[in-house]
Amino acid sequence: MGTFSKLSWFFKEHRKRYLLGIIALVITAAANLVPPRVLGIMADQLDTGKIGWGQFFTYLIAIIIAAAFLYFFRFYWRKEIYGGAAILEKELRGKLYWHFLQMDRTFFQRYRTGDLMARATNDVQAVQNVAGDGILTLVDAIVTGGSTLIAMIFLVDWRLTLAAMLPLPLLTIIAQYLGRRLHDAYLDSQAAFSRLNNKTQESLSGIKVLKTFGQSEQDAEAFNQMTYETIGINKKVFRIDSLYDPLITLVIGVTYVITIIYGGSLVTSRAISLGQLITFVAYIGTMVWPMFAIGYLFNILERGSASYDRIDNLLKEKSLIVDSSDGKESERRLEGQLRYHITSFAYPDEPDQAVLKNVDFDLKPGQTVGLVGRVGSGKTTIIQLLMREFDNYKGRITFAGHDIRQVPLDVYLKEISYVPQNNFLFSMSVRDNIAFAKPDASKEEVEAAAKKAALHDDILAFPKGYQTMIGENGVSLSGGQKQRMSIARALLNNSEILILDDALSAVDAKTEKAILANLRKEREQKITVIAAHRLSSVMDADLILVMKDGRVAEAGTHDQLLGLGGWYKRMWDRQELAKKVGESDE
Repeated sequence: MGTFSKLSWFFKEHRKRYLLGIIALVITAAANLVPPRVLGIMADQLDTGKIGWGQFFTYLIAIIIAAAFLYFFRFYWRKEIYGGAAILEKELRGKLYWHFLQMDRTFFQRYRTGDLMARATNDVQAVQNVAGDGILTLVDAIVTGGSTLIAMIFLVDWRLTLAAMLPLPLLTIIAQYLGRRLHDAYLDSQAAFSRLNNKTQESLSGIKVLKTFGQSEQDAEAFNQMTYETIGINKKVFRIDSLYDPLITLVIGVTYVITIIYGGSLVTSRAISLGQLITFVAYIGTMVWPMFAIGYLFNILERGSASYDRIDNLLKEKSLIVDSSDGKESERRLEGQLRYHITSFAYPDEPDQAVLKNVDFDLKPGQTVGLVGRVGSGKTTIIQLLMREFDNYKGRITFAGHDIRQVPLDVYLKEISYVPQNNFLFSMSVRDNIAFAKPDASKEEVEAAAKKAALHDDILAFPKGYQTMIGENGVSLSGGQKQRMSIARALLNNSEILILDDALSAVDAKTEKAILANLRKEREQKITVIAAHRLSSVMDADLILVMKDGRVAEAGTHDQLLGLGGWYKRMWDRQELAKKVGESDE
């Protein structure tokens, strides 16, 4: 019953609903006792030849009334108990979804998407069954079994009842043993389902890569192998679960044998009547469900317990980013100077390996900083700290005079528009994607943002213009169109800080030049951070930082860096040569 204890917070919150449902269940169980007793009385009167048509119709009406009670109260308990289970499902899904939104980057590095999806669907469903079928089975087994047992004792014979119930302790002992094994087996089963779910999600997301590299058959083989492993784990669950029904059938069979032998002797000795024996046999039929319910209940509880533990483990995870707000959005706005002074930073999973050291720069409104360097030099890490994806650094980042770690997230993040390396678009229309952060934006505002991102003409060529559905993650768009749509979305948001993380890599030089010109005009009083591999993207920046191994190797304007004759100068010459070669090829 530990599973019910784990859900006690929910049952206390909805105690009125469950109390009414349980009362309806009790009445239903009481109404179930009427037909067997009436049949027994009719059998006795038929045996003695004392029943008349009037009595016959009286008994018939009693059975019909009992059936009407059963219909109404069965409907009522189902409405209350299963309604409560649906509320639990809603609350758990809501808690998990909100929890996912609050977690930091390290959380999503530890848990794969398929695993999180499995816990939010399959595990929640298993816990919901505890609040629905679990409560029903428990109460129904206790009430139906208990009331039937009382009726057998007082309406038939206590000696026959005691003899018939002798096999029950064996059922209880074995059920407890199987229950413990089921819990462990279900944990393995749910974990296997998570792995399979994650494999499916990952393969579908990378379907283009699989086909391009001709790995479809190998991936299908790997999927089938994982499926076989999952089935093998589930077979263990089924084997343990399948032991319940034969055990219960055996107990019921022994009960019938005892009833027939001992009950027959009691009828022969006139200790009970034939009608009472018929009533007793009917009551044993009523006891069949409570006995089977024991096995069914253990199944539900152990599955629910294993799933609740998996959900609870997720909800206990704490984000490393501590928000100073109370969770309510604020209308407060920030604007001013950005000061970035980091002494050192290491990722949480590698605390002894610093990936940033002594990175310092200041930006006033209207200024732009460019971040360049080799892959892995620290450009994206600088941006991650600026966006508060990690807070465990030595040093300070201040914006408008405030340490960003002390500013509520719903205030600070409003002031940032971000265009990542891997652009993510939603399965919505072009218009809705651009206006994602500002759903109430007018048609003119959306089109103006698209023009600044050099995307407007492309959109007009789409079948339905701005109302064109772009498919999952912009599957119908080119790489350059995805980037420009993300830039348009960021520009429409008009935040104080704009971050472009290699966001122009998929556009041609002419388009890049047009977009950068629009940015300079649009953001004359705002701060812009551009990380790029193509140096032409940052050549007009007020400050350019050349990163190497997490340190600033060179710093200055475009002309100053060319004068230093270092990495920046060599890379600029190489890219300019490549550009000229490309132009001559054309």
